[in-house]
Amino acid sequence: MHYEEIIQSTIKKNNSKIVLLVLDGVGDIRSPQFHNKTPLEYAHTPTLDTLAKKSVMGRMYPILPGITPGSGPGHLGLFGYDPLKNIIGRGVLEAVGIDFTLKPHDVAARCNFATMDEKGMITDRRAGRIPTEVTQKLCEILQTIKEIDGVEIIIKPGKGHRFVTVFRSKQKEIGSLINDTDPLVEGKAPLLAKGKNPPSQFLSQVINQFVEKGYELLKNQAPANAFLLRGIASKPKIPSMSEKYLLESAAIASYPMYRGIASLLGMTLLPAPDSIEGLFQTYVDYKQKYDFFFIHVKGTDQAGEDGDFESKVKCIETVDKALPILLDHMPDVLAITGDHSTPCAMRSHSFHPVPILLHSAFSGIDDVEVFHENACNAGGLGFFESRYLMGLLLSNAKRLDKFGA
Repeated sequence: MHYEEIIQSTIKKNNSKIVLLVLDGVGDIRSPQFHNKTPLEYAHTPTLDTLAKKSVMGRMYPILPGITPGSGPGHLGLFGYDPLKNIIGRGVLEAVGIDFTLKPHDVAARCNFATMDEKGMITDRRAGRIPTEVTQKLCEILQTIKEIDGVEIIIKPGKGHRFVTVFRSKQKEIGSLINDTDPLVEGKAPLLAKGKNPPSQFLSQVINQFVEKGYELLKNQAPANAFLLRGIASKPKIPSMSEKYLLESAAIASYPMYRGIASLLGMTLLPAPDSIEGLFQTYVDYKQKYDFFFIHVKGTDQAGEDGDFESKVKCIETVDKALPILLDHMPDVLAITGDHSTPCAMRSHSFHPVPILLHSAFSGIDDVEVFHENACNAGGLGFFESRYLMGLLLSNAKRLDKFGA
């Protein structure tokens, strides 16, 4: 019997409340260029450290040791969906996250506005993180591209420098087995889209034409004179949190991608103010209506990707200062962790395990008295794959019966 089957055979309902607070990309590494401390070590976090003294700690591998996760697999693992078996393309997550209704055969891509030099090389993959208002105006320009070879082109602005492109065809089958056009590093040209089967090859030709036409339209729109496509995918079938865990679940997340993941898993999308205090207050306002709350903080990941140690520290300290709003309405089970690590020294997602703090009346207390990566190495939870976290949360909430006689 597999792990998920054991969960299914022992799951039960009760009135307990579970909160999973995800500080996106919070994991980091010690580096000489950043005080030889991680942001969690360097930050002043009296609330987290007080909570650590009453909790149990550990480290989680988002997928497997040595494997660097994308945000989609990283979050799926946190919710107990094996990221090696449940594949959801980033384009789908972004589309669903902005409340776009995907039809069964639609193909969606998550797109970044970018900066390209006169030689056709990408100099900034995020176009200086242009604001949402600028992205909206640029999308209006691209929306003049209505159709290519019978494929409808639907463009919707997202948050910041991101937007969604949906490809829809009533006449010809289109596939989604297509590579990203993002070279993933500055100083290289965008990649040509290439399909792995005939329907995908057809759509890849459409995508390349779309990129060519789009670049021509944007050529004078500095700094966002180009765009990159990632996560080209169609919508999969996946069981909801209610079906899987008998949980009425809610998400408090502002960024489209994470709202998309939550929506695909059947979570109710609650108001998500821009402030961290606002995120925690939303939990307080809706506490009685749901069993499980996913609260997402983006700032830690964004700072890590920018190599901005000070901003990552500041975001952690802001969370710590606001945390009493949540703790004054303590759920039965609280977990604080990340979906992956984003070390400032690497300026990208990484393979490093993430710290995890787990608190409940039954979690136990280990000898760790502060919450950061190196302290968590000695925690009572040890090292484990994140897909096992939901089992721990459910058992601490007394939502799992004994297995076997």
